Amino acid sequence: MLLFRPVNQAELDLIIQSDWMKFPPSLVGQPIFYPVLNEEYAIQITREWNVPSYGVGHVLKFEVKDTFLASYEIQKVGLNHHLEFWIPSEELEKMNQNITGKIELIGSYS
Repeated sequence: MLLFRPVNQAELDLIIQSDWMKFPPSLVGQPIFYPVLNEEYAIQITREWNVPSYGVGHVLKFEVKDTFLASYEIQKVGLNHHLEFWIPSEELEKMNQNITGKIELIGSYS
C-alpha cells in the first residue's frame, strides 16, 4: 500500500542517513506513528503543523506490504480524506522491515 508521511527536517535527516530505508524511532511522548493514506492530507499536515513549528516541512511517500497493514484499521480523523493508520511506536521497526523499496521525498514546504 502506498502511504505518505509529513516530517520535519530532523526526521528527514535521519531518514537520509538510513539511505532512505527506514523511519527513525518516535520521540518520547509520541506513542503512535501515523502514516497517512493520501498526499493531500500529508501536505495539509505539513503546512499546518511542521512549517509553523519548524520553519520547514517535507512530505514523503513509501510503500508498505499489505500483509503488515492488515492488522491495523484505517482511522478517519476529520474530513473524508483525513485517513491514517495508527501504528504503536514500539511496532515501528517492524513496519520499517515491511517497507518495499525506498522512501521518497515528494515535496518540501516553508
